Amino acid sequence: MVISGKLNKSFTAFITRQTMFFVATADHDGRVNLSPKGMDRLKIHRPNRITWLNLSGSGNETAAHVAATGRMTLMFCAFDGDPLILRVYGQARVIHPHDPDWPTLAEPFPVLPGSRQIFDLGIDLVQPSCGTGVPVMTFQRSRGETDLLPFYDEMGEDGLRAYRTRKNAQSIDGKPTGILG
Repeated sequence: MVISGKLNKSFTAFITRQTMFFVATADHDGRVNLSPKGMDRLKIHRPNRITWLNLSGSGNETAAHVAATGRMTLMFCAFDGDPLILRVYGQARVIHPHDPDWPTLAEPFPVLPGSRQIFDLGIDLVQPSCGTGVPVMTFQRSRGETDLLPFYDEMGEDGLRAYRTRKNAQSIDGKPTGILG
C-alpha cells in the first residue's frame, strides 16, 4: 500500500522511536548498496524531507551512488511493539564538510568525530507494509558511542584524512565519492 509522498504524524513518531534504519542506493550500473545506520543521526525537517549525518566507515557507496543518481530509499523496521516496515523513497543530495551548505545542515546534529557527510532526502513516496516477518528483538546498546566514536577521535584529523583517502574516496566499483573535495 502506498500512502503518499509525505510522512504523516504516525509515521514520523514511528521513525523517531527507531534505534536503527537502513539506507539503499544504486548507481546506473554496478552494485546496489544496503547499509544499516544507527545512533541519533536522523532528523525529520518536514513531512517530505529528512536529513541524516553519516560517519566515516570502511566504504562510502552511498555518497558515490547519490552523486551519480540521487536515488535513495530508507527503511525502518519495528523490532519491538506493533509490526511495521516503513520505506521512504526519494531523491537525495550529499553534502560534505567542505561544501557551503555544511554549516547550516550540520546545525541540528551533535558534533561527532568521523562525521563525513549529510544526506538531504526529498521524499517522493512513503510505503508502509505489515512487518510481521521481522523478528522481535531487544535493543541493548549502541556500538557507536563505545567503539566507533573513540576510534575516530583517537585518529585525529590527519589520520582521518588518510583513512578517508584509502577507504572512502571511491566506491567499490571505482566511482568517486566527493569526500576529499
